Amino acid sequence: MNIYEINELKNLLSTNTYPGRGIVIGKTEDGKNAAIAYFIMGRSENSRNRVFKEVDGDIFTEPFDYSKVEDPSLIIYAAIRSYENKLVVTNGDQTDTIYNFLKDGKCFKKALKTREFEPDAPNFTPRISGILKFDNNDFTYQMSILKSADEKGSACNRYFYEYSPINGLGHFIHTYVCDGNPIPTFQGEPERVKISNDIDAFTSEIWDNLNENNKISLYVRYVNLENGEVQNRMTNKNK
Repeated sequence: MNIYEINELKNLLSTNTYPGRGIVIGKTEDGKNAAIAYFIMGRSENSRNRVFKEVDGDIFTEPFDYSKVEDPSLIIYAAIRSYENKLVVTNGDQTDTIYNFLKDGKCFKKALKTREFEPDAPNFTPRISGILKFDNNDFTYQMSILKSADEKGSACNRYFYEYSPINGLGHFIHTYVCDGNPIPTFQGEPERVKISNDIDAFTSEIWDNLNENNKISLYVRYVNLENGEVQNRMTNKNK
């Protein structure tokens, strides 16, 4: 087993019908850009009734058809928000928790210590989060997963990972191992994946290999580390 192997995202995604929600953070091969990607999937009509919307550079989920909304509590949230030189991406309303802690001069880890997995028994969907901090024409990043300690949801285990970026390397964390009932929670460290220089190729690699029935939306952002120029790609299945 090669612990330093870097996977092709297409191979991880094409063989998995339901990784759930996923975050990728890393640096492009040429070292010029920080890269993030966030995708959502869904099995129920309520989950599938969503799109991404960009408002002043922040990304939100919102209903595609408001008349079909059943329970908005776990499916409508800010997915990506920026504060000063930091960029936050998560799969739930912990985005706002982190943002508010940053505004108060506190940190990513302290914010997430106030939160736990989602109350959606029997799945107890993990809360996955990431943050990038830009400084001196480079960046560092952290990722986290909060998940149930057992099948009863009796306690929360919190895992944190800190990274210095390496050209061409990204880390990929997702909520579920695969489909199931209940759905098995993601295990182990974030997976090592390749990050290409071309944002369109990277976007296509993710979107084209997500399960056609379950994929909903994808957002990709490249941030130029020298001049701060931002490239965005947003794909919604519901149009």
